Amino acid sequence: MLDFFSEYQLILISLAGVFGILMAFGIGANDVANAMGTSVGAKALTVKQAIIIAMIFEFAGAFLAGGEVTSTIRKGIIDASSMVDTPELLVFGMMASLLAAGIWLIIASYFGWPVSTTHSIVGAIVGFAAVGIGMDVVQWGKVGSIVASWVVSPVLSGTMAFMLFTSVQKLILNTDNPLENAKKYVP
Repeated sequence: MLDFFSEYQLILISLAGVFGILMAFGIGANDVANAMGTSVGAKALTVKQAIIIAMIFEFAGAFLAGGEVTSTIRKGIIDASSMVDTPELLVFGMMASLLAAGIWLIIASYFGWPVSTTHSIVGAIVGFAAVGIGMDVVQWGKVGSIVASWVVSPVLSGTMAFMLFTSVQKLILNTDNPLENAKKYVP
């Protein structure tokens, strides 16, 4: 199999690059629309300004914080050490996951369906590993903690937003002198 990789490495790398670009396009179509849609819709930003801001901050986020996510996706979901004798399964499976998640993101974004890039790639990797290799290759504890974060994060942020809004409403908005209270509490 190593002969296969050495003989076709340029093709495999090129395909992985194309699939990565497709995935990046899907991520951009989904995430930028979510982040910038309201600003452009409210005419606070032009489309050109939104694209420039998105390019800067999407790149900065991926560069500064993307390593942990990539590490979890790359190492945490499946046990790659169990595929030492068959590395082609890992290569083809990860490429298939990248292609499937990219296609799904583009389709869902095109139709305006709510979609998560993280859910898409995690689901694709779990799917290829469980079906193509075996259920025992999937590190279910890690997958469980990823799925738990999808529930815990919105619940915590929603709770914090509710508490913040309620405190602003009680301390500032529903008082006899909201301007004075805003000056008092906001700083």
